[in-house]
Amino acid sequence: MNIRVALSVGIVLSALALAVNAAEDKKEDGGKKAPAKDVGLERFKLLEGIWAGKAGEGKDAHEVKIAYKVTSAGSAVVETIDSEHGEMITVIHQDGDALALTHYCALGNQPHMKANHATEGKSVAFKFTGASNMKSEKDMHMHNVTYTFVDKDTLKAEWTHYMDGKEGGTVVFELKRVAKK
Repeated sequence: MNIRVALSVGIVLSALALAVNAAEDKKEDGGKKAPAKDVGLERFKLLEGIWAGKAGEGKDAHEVKIAYKVTSAGSAVVETIDSEHGEMITVIHQDGDALALTHYCALGNQPHMKANHATEGKSVAFKFTGASNMKSEKDMHMHNVTYTFVDKDTLKAEWTHYMDGKEGGTVVFELKRVAKK
């Protein structure tokens, strides 16, 4: 009988210790809850599959194929761009209340961008927040991108690059879904 009582007391004390630790963790972060899942990331998850279309305009237009894959237990979306300029990767993920991305560019740098208020309207606009592998912000780099969710099978992405510290142009990707995962 004493062993049962001791075991019961041990279980109760363990549960109490877990509850106290959870309360302390909540105090340390100011009592704030973890951010709710943002609908913006959910939109990007729905892109999973293969997309094809054109990038650029006029004589500069070229065919492009883009694959979207949900990864890391649903916490990130990987965009793989396959074009005549080579393969590039963009990783999109939640960052607190914002949506963030890192673009692994054919230029050899990795711009980081954030989109605040990612759930508003049909478009998600990412703005430059910094980059890896750049000597200065005057180096050529992708600076902004806006994704417009036209419908469930049509996507438009407008990538703006900077050179010498100012806007150097925009490349528009007009895409149609060709295969779902």
